[in-house]
Parts: sequence; structure tokens; C-alpha cells
Amino acid sequence: MKTLIYYFTGTGNSLAVAQGLCRRIGNCELLPLASLAENPTPIVPDAERVGIVSPLYFFGLPAIVSDFARRLDLSRTAYVFSVITMGGSGGSAALRQLEGILVNGPGMRGLDAGFSIRMPGNYILMYDSAGQERIERTLQAADRSVEEIADKVRSGVGEMPGWSPFAALIHHLMYPRFVKGVHDADRKFAVDDRCTSCNTCVEVCPVGNIRLDNGRPVWLHRCEQCMACIQLCPTNAIQAKKTEGRRRYRHPEIGVGILKEQARR
Repeated sequence: MKTLIYYFTGTGNSLAVAQGLCRRIGNCELLPLASLAENPTPIVPDAERVGIVSPLYFFGLPAIVSDFARRLDLSRTAYVFSVITMGGSGGSAALRQLEGILVNGPGMRGLDAGFSIRMPGNYILMYDSAGQERIERTLQAADRSVEEIADKVRSGVGEMPGWSPFAALIHHLMYPRFVKGVHDADRKFAVDDRCTSCNTCVEVCPVGNIRLDNGRPVWLHRCEQCMACIQLCPTNAIQAKKTEGRRRYRHPEIGVGILKEQARR
């Protein structure tokens, strides 16, 4: 059975999970869903088994992932699963959101299984990155979770998380405000004199939201808040309120070159 996994990533967590699943499942293809964002037509996967790997943003899906899901026609797909990567909790709310989008989409076909994996958080606008020891422990536990999920996917297990009233409440309170302002949220970013005009921020942005103007990054207000630009700047020249001095994070197995490559697809 062929498997196609769509993913969205900023600093590598969701890509690392998608890669780990693909290796263990076999006969698997990875595709960054951002590469399909500009085509408004329905998406019909050429695979019997389809996965969606996405980070959790404010107890919900990234805007680009929800928009993608609305165009996804899974009526001819035998098995559909999703994995939510998250720095804290709330994966069940995003999975329920995705389920609702899919069953009301062009294929009227929901999820067979949904899973969550704890990963190191990257939302530097709100908190500092964890220390190295904690990151390593978190990633080791995530690798075990990936192996368990891959076994379930290969076996066609049907599994969805239980309803969490707390996650649903936080989603209801926080997520609409996040989505309403997400594309203009790049106005929080600024660049200082440490900028070397290296073009890294332009190349790693998965949605092409940055250009260089006179050697300095300019944000184009179609931001997804993935944090790639601020986290991956090699000189820490990109800042927002309270980010100075906070540690930067990138999944250690996903190099900047890989993130540039997937952003170009």
C-alpha cells in the first residue's frame, strides 16, 4: 500500500516526524503541503493511505493546514491519519478541528486515526527554548512515539483521541483570535545591525513571505507564524518583543539546507 504524507514545518519538528513515519511505514512519499497552497483546485492524493503531519498552533491547526484540508478529496483513500506535533498539550482539539474540516470537504471523508507527539516548543515569541538535556529527552520519547504510531498505521488501526473539554475551551477562546491576525503577525518582527544579508530567512520561509530590500528582510504579511525566520537566522539578527537573549531552536536532525530545500518545492 502506497502512503503519501503531507506535512507543514517551520523549524523541523513536523518534518522529522514525517520522515520517521515514512522510514518505518515503507513505500512512502513526503510532500510539503505549502507547495500546493497556490493551487485552488481540489487535491486528490495518488495513494491508498494518506497522512497529515502538522504542528499545533494555539490549540488548533496552522491556517495554511486548515486551508489545505478544505481542498483535500479523500473519497478514494483507504486509510487517513494525522499526527499533531506540539510543545505542550491540546493536540486533540486540532485533530477534532481537522476531522470536522475533512468530513465537510470535497471528499466528505474524515480521519481513521489521529495522534499527538510532544516535541520541543519553538514559539519564541512567548517562551524560551528548553535546555539541551530536556530537548534530548523529549526527542527520544518522540522517536518512540513515532515507532508506535507507524506500527498502528501499518496495521490500519482506527484510533482517535477522547474529547477534551479543556482543550476545546482553549481552542474556542484563543484560536479564532490567532487565525484572524496570523498573516499580519509578521509586523512583530524587526531586524538589527547583526544582519549580514545572507538570505537565509528568505530561503527557509515555507510560504515565501520574506524578500530582501536593500539587503534587509521585509515581511509581506502572509505569515503563518512558523518561526523559521527568527529561529534560523545565523546571527540572531531577527527579533521581536522579549526575544533578545532567548535560545533559538531547530530540530537537530533537520539541517537548514533541508528546510531551504523543502521550502523551494
